[in-house]
Amino acid sequence: MSSKKPHHHGNLRAALIDAGVALIAEGGPEALSIRGVAARAGVSHAAPAHHFPSLAHLRGAIVAEGFRRFTQAMEEEIAAGSDAPRDRVVGAGRGYQRFARENPGLFHLMWGGNKCADDPEIDAELREAAGASFEVLRQVCAPITPGGAGAEGNELFVWALAHGLASLTLAGFGQELVPGSAEDRFEAVLPPLKFG
Repeated sequence: MSSKKPHHHGNLRAALIDAGVALIAEGGPEALSIRGVAARAGVSHAAPAHHFPSLAHLRGAIVAEGFRRFTQAMEEEIAAGSDAPRDRVVGAGRGYQRFARENPGLFHLMWGGNKCADDPEIDAELREAAGASFEVLRQVCAPITPGGAGAEGNELFVWALAHGLASLTLAGFGQELVPGSAEDRFEAVLPPLKFG
C-alpha cells in the first residue's frame, strides 16, 4: 500500500484555508507556509498549487475568510443584544473585540497590509469580505446623529475606537486603565452618542 499523501481532496480549497487558519492560530502569521498547510490538510505538498499558485494567493484567501468570520462575530454580538441603536453599536464593538481576542494571529494578518500577488479573483473575494464587515459597522452607525464630519466621521470614530482597543488589548495595554474583558471595556469607553 502506498504511503503517499493524496493529491485530491473533497473540497481542497476550503480545507487548505482552514488549515492555514489553524496554523496561524498555533504559531501566528509567520507559521503560514504552503508545505505546512498541505501537511495540515493531509495532502501532497504539490496539491495547493491547484488553487493557490503562491503563498501570497493563499494568504489573500485566508484573509478573506478572516473577514467573513470577523463579520459573523460582530453579527452574533449584535443579535445577542437589543435593537436599541446604542446596543447595536456596542454589539458590533463587542464582536470586534471578541474576534481579535479569539484570533490574534488572524487579526494581525488581516490588518497587516498583506495582499495577494495580483490575482483579480482573490482580490475581489478579499474586497467583498472586507466590505461586508465594514457594512456591519456602517449600519450600526447610521442612526448616530452626524457631527461635523458627517455619517462617515461617525463610522470612522467607532471603527477607530474598536480597532484601537483591540490592538491595544492584544499588545497587553489598557486593562490597567479599565479592568475587565476587552468586550466590556469597549462598552465602558464608548462615549455617549446622540441618535436621531
